[in-house]
Amino acid sequence: MFVQSYDATVTSNEGPSLRGREGALNGLLAYLSSEQIEGAARCAARLHTRLPDKQTLHRNQVLVAYGGGKDSTYTIAFVRLMQLLLHRTYGDTFRLRVATNRHAGMPRAVMENIGRTYRALGILDDPLCEPLLVDGNEVKPFREGEPLPRRLVQRNRDDILMTGHRTSANGRPTFCNACNFGMVNAFGLAAAHGGGVDVIVTGDARREQRAYYVWVRRLAQKLGIDGMEGKGDFGGFLETMRNISATYFRDIHGEQATSAVEQRLVASEVRKELHFFSIYGDTDYESGAHWDLLTEHLGFTFDDIAFSFSESDCANPGLMAHLRGLRCERDHGRSYAEGIDEYVRFAVGLMRQKDFPEALVDMVLARYEGRDGVMRMRSRMNEVARELYGLEEEQLVCMVCSPFAGRGERLQPYLEREHPCLAHLGDAIHALLRGDPRVEGREATRAFLERTSGLTVPQLQVVYGAPRHDLAPGSADGHLITQILARDPHKQVIQTRHARGGPVVEEIISGR
Repeated sequence: MFVQSYDATVTSNEGPSLRGREGALNGLLAYLSSEQIEGAARCAARLHTRLPDKQTLHRNQVLVAYGGGKDSTYTIAFVRLMQLLLHRTYGDTFRLRVATNRHAGMPRAVMENIGRTYRALGILDDPLCEPLLVDGNEVKPFREGEPLPRRLVQRNRDDILMTGHRTSANGRPTFCNACNFGMVNAFGLAAAHGGGVDVIVTGDARREQRAYYVWVRRLAQKLGIDGMEGKGDFGGFLETMRNISATYFRDIHGEQATSAVEQRLVASEVRKELHFFSIYGDTDYESGAHWDLLTEHLGFTFDDIAFSFSESDCANPGLMAHLRGLRCERDHGRSYAEGIDEYVRFAVGLMRQKDFPEALVDMVLARYEGRDGVMRMRSRMNEVARELYGLEEEQLVCMVCSPFAGRGERLQPYLEREHPCLAHLGDAIHALLRGDPRVEGREATRAFLERTSGLTVPQLQVVYGAPRHDLAPGSADGHLITQILARDPHKQVIQTRHARGGPVVEEIISGR
């Protein structure tokens, strides 16, 4: 085992860096079981055989993504342990690049968790470590207090609204489709940055990686998009994802939004020799198995916003629950609490499927306990929507009611219910969104639409000309939004009512 093979006579001219690595290693070893240490040692030995330069280890560049949640925090600690074990054995080790893809749904508490983890692992002071931030298409050194660029917040906000208005704000399409493309893009950018990397470390099993590759290839074929045929490398996968992202964002933002689409394309220029390395078989992701390491040594805290249901690095699942409550209250004529109950039961089921400790499940349930808990969370999520995205409840309600998609098929009921004094504007709104220049009271109508929806009139015209997706069980409209959700495991068919006292119907609820 690597720990036993340490030779105290190994010398280095690195001075403080060497002492820092030994301190970081000893700190990790104090919090890990012998089985966990042996798993890391086996994994480090396997990785050593896969490095292209086995003689001069620091010439090898290894990348790991770090989202800031509990699982990725353990992953970065495990990979750092591998790096330190190799250094103890050989007096040299690979260069570790850690990349965090940021988005507007990532609260400040996540960056604070990342900063504490880096300090505990000695990453910020080690010249063989390169912590990076990926903000949209920009790669920069990690800095805990780095503000999120306003253009990225606006981009995320537009993606949410443009998709949510077509899906009645169903959780996964609204928040996760564009975000997932952004995550793949960040992988490509981080892998190509500064001359590129040799290896990407992942916690996914090989079968999971292959299943995802196969799904992407089949999706590309269905859409008539150039795929990965004959290209088994990561670059081929990124190229296919780039083509899919182009199709997706042209549909969401409109054929004329060339700049918006270009900004969102997945980066695909990486080394052809780049390969993946999985640590899946050598580690245990169940957080109860390394609770003290997470909470005591690495300083990980389960913030009441960053820890949202099955995610511990994103506020969006809490907003998904809020939108479900708003949809039941404002679109279905039921109560906000009923919608929250539907989402909480679904999301807690996901938590248990992912083997969350019951203490964390109880923490989530306690937030929504009783009427006071539900109303407190409603107020808190409105604050979060305002702080993270600049969205007010009025704009969230408009999105869940989806009044503009499908050529405004649900516009009149929305106006009569939410803005009865302005219900007479229906014809003027239709004319404005059709592009008729002769709309009476044009500027007043425009101001009303932009205030209530959060979108500009040109954006609303794109939504108006696009179909609305009910995402009901068995739906097969062939659209990309529907096809992506069809293979998404984070969804469930539930029985609900679309009106107080109405018939029981089946509906797809999705989220995290």
